[in-house]
Amino acid sequence: MQNDKPLAGKTIAILVSNGFEEVQMTEPQRALLAAGATLKIVSTEQGLVNGWHEKAWGHYFAVDVPLSNALAADFDAVLIPGGERGVAKLAANPHTKRILRGFADAGKPIAALGVAPQLLALSERIQGRTVVANDSVRETLEAAGAKLADETETVVVDGSLITARDDLDMPAFKGAVVEHFTTVAASLAAAA
Repeated sequence: MQNDKPLAGKTIAILVSNGFEEVQMTEPQRALLAAGATLKIVSTEQGLVNGWHEKAWGHYFAVDVPLSNALAADFDAVLIPGGERGVAKLAANPHTKRILRGFADAGKPIAALGVAPQLLALSERIQGRTVVANDSVRETLEAAGAKLADETETVVVDGSLITARDDLDMPAFKGAVVEHFTTVAASLAAAA
């Protein structure tokens, strides 16, 4: 494995629905591609999924795998961008709970941004984990048993989980995601 492509041979799911926060997908997406990962957009939508950029609808992205057909076993990690509209649609779909439980139970890396950590509460796999999230979902996470990091933190890593608030330092987050996904994937491969 080449050092400049530490995620070569790894397949990462990007879990989204219409209204996801576009920059929270595209920025980490570029970093993961540069690290050699294969990325697959997994969505509740069929064909195309529409992002949200600033105060309007953004670009369309091709859906690689319908959420109803996706299995955590088919991926090495998952990235879940925030965006209230997209996260609400994911929360309403029972397959979201199923796939996130699969990632969590296998100890596979999960990165959730903005309001997306609330999906981890839905999957009932957040109890005792330290997370950072937007103010709008802090109560949901606390009720599910999560430990909330100091409000000055923008990115928090707890085991295989990495969470970030909307006002994160994107360059630092991209580096943290690549490093975290690489480290956890390597330790899972060594344990297999």
